Amino acid sequence: MIERTTEADSLYDNLEQLSAIELLKNINAEDAKVATAVAKQLPQIEALIESIVPKMKTGGRLFYIGAGTSGRLGVVDASECPPTFGIEFDKVVGIIAGGDTAIRKAVEFAEDDTEQCWKDLQQYSINQNDTLVGIAASGTTPYVIGGVSDAKRAGITTACITCNAESPLAAIVDYPIEVVTGPEFVTGSTRMKAGTAQKLVLNMISTTVLIKLGRVKGNKMVDMQLTNHKLVQRGTKMIAKALDIQEDQAKEALLKFGSVRKAIESFTN
Repeated sequence: MIERTTEADSLYDNLEQLSAIELLKNINAEDAKVATAVAKQLPQIEALIESIVPKMKTGGRLFYIGAGTSGRLGVVDASECPPTFGIEFDKVVGIIAGGDTAIRKAVEFAEDDTEQCWKDLQQYSINQNDTLVGIAASGTTPYVIGGVSDAKRAGITTACITCNAESPLAAIVDYPIEVVTGPEFVTGSTRMKAGTAQKLVLNMISTTVLIKLGRVKGNKMVDMQLTNHKLVQRGTKMIAKALDIQEDQAKEALLKFGSVRKAIESFTN
């Protein structure tokens, strides 16, 4: 039997007898451990990013696969990259066991199918210029292990984000990231600390990769999509500050050229 700290008994008991503030303080104390656990994996995260960037510079893509909470986190990170960084929607792809239905409602036994993930990936014509990251708190999810195994046989670079040490998933990938977060506050509820850790690592990967691909200037999202009034206002202020011009002039340029980067370049070229 594999020892999984994500399934170990909580350090707390009789939760139903605790007051709301006691519950909150204890959850917060456990959450505080997550960033420290992530920090221990920075060299592994760096190595993965250094592998991803050159591939994406030549047209490669980044794929996330997962089931349940892990799958949802991958889908969220992937879906936020186009509006934040202005990349094409198919450059970072999140796939969840059970398909898009599983984003909102659990699909029974979808994570137990070792062959379905590779079938799902074939819809995107995944190839050796791409990178596949398997996300599984336990490190034992059959859907993810099956997908990663098939990808490796096809010569595709593989990585994982897991929250158990020495898991079967980490053993087979090229770039294992093992953020060991320990027992959950509610025993086995990996949507808590493990999910938080996975979200932090995904933020690091996508943000750092896209900064390295030139999608941030200074500290600003100069390629963000203008999908609402708030973002138009944000872009207007960026341009006005960068060029030292009035906001009405900046907004006119932003709406004309469609992005902060292009608007600024129209004044400086």
